[in-house]
Amino acid sequence: MKRIVIHEEHCIGCRLCEVHCLVQHSRSRDIIKAFRTERDTVLPRVHVEESGPISFALQCRQCVEPVCIEACISGAMHRDEITGAVVCDEAKCVGCWMCIMVCPAGSIQQNMTGGGASGRHIASKCDLCYGAEVPACVANCPNEALTYEEVPEAAPQE
Repeated sequence: MKRIVIHEEHCIGCRLCEVHCLVQHSRSRDIIKAFRTERDTVLPRVHVEESGPISFALQCRQCVEPVCIEACISGAMHRDEITGAVVCDEAKCVGCWMCIMVCPAGSIQQNMTGGGASGRHIASKCDLCYGAEVPACVANCPNEALTYEEVPEAAPQE
């Protein structure tokens, strides 16, 4: 399965990954409209973490054995049968936040903007820009600090 790979040595903290993620998940998919009229209703699903001169983009690691799926009481967190990506079905999410509590990467967040199908508070996470050939954060990273590559699955530990 393809995953987003972080190359923190190339990240300059420009946050273009956040900008383009927000636009990709907005209703209009237009950068001006997304920031002027939709910003309060959509969240970027990637966040740049900074500590001094070091910065890197944080998003779902698409775990081989995702604990968020196991912890989800409603079945909203699941592995997509077509892409293999771990995604959240916003219509099923009940906002219990169990996925947030167990995520080892800290990459699932509370969407308190009234997102979701019925305006409820829901879990929000990277969906690898479902349907896109390359996720928006990767496609718009000027320094190739994010790449989209086939990553071999680690063998289970014995």
